[in-house]
Amino acid sequence: MYSFVHFSHIYFDRLLESLITSKTRIKLLMKFFFNVEARSYLRELADEFEESTNGVRIELNRLTKAGLLVSFENGKSKLYGANTKHPLFFDINNLVKKNLGMDVIEYALNNIGKLELAYIIGDYSQGKDSGIIDLVLVGDINKNYLYELIEVTEKSIKRKIRPLILSAIEFEEMADKLKIKKGLLLWKK
Repeated sequence: MYSFVHFSHIYFDRLLESLITSKTRIKLLMKFFFNVEARSYLRELADEFEESTNGVRIELNRLTKAGLLVSFENGKSKLYGANTKHPLFFDINNLVKKNLGMDVIEYALNNIGKLELAYIIGDYSQGKDSGIIDLVLVGDINKNYLYELIEVTEKSIKRKIRPLILSAIEFEEMADKLKIKKGLLLWKK
């Protein structure tokens, strides 16, 4: 399974880069199509990507004109987000998830024990590919197996995975501190 998953991840990573030559466009698609709730202003995106506002504006305009992004007027500024009604939305969303290695993580979650909830929190939940995936896992988890899966998965997706394993009671106590409402729910029993 992992050799196929590793090949699959490399294939989708190269496919995305060969289809889309603009690094800024790839970053925008990653941000908005991984977390479809993400909304951002031009200046926020330019700061986050460490790029000029003009370069980001050009790509935002292209993606908006193509119908992949939508913009909302908010005072004098525009707020951008993914167009979830676009016919290719689910295809792009899946491609982005595969590129980020989420297909591998979802497979692993199915096999780690009695999992009740799994969330991604932190940068990834906001659509930022920081290279570190913070997972919150709730349930009776086989920790040895989890760490074996993480080791293999990290090599495959070339990102660090930091799991936080909690009981249901611990999760309820820490949900606010972890900013779970801003996280992405990956799994629910």
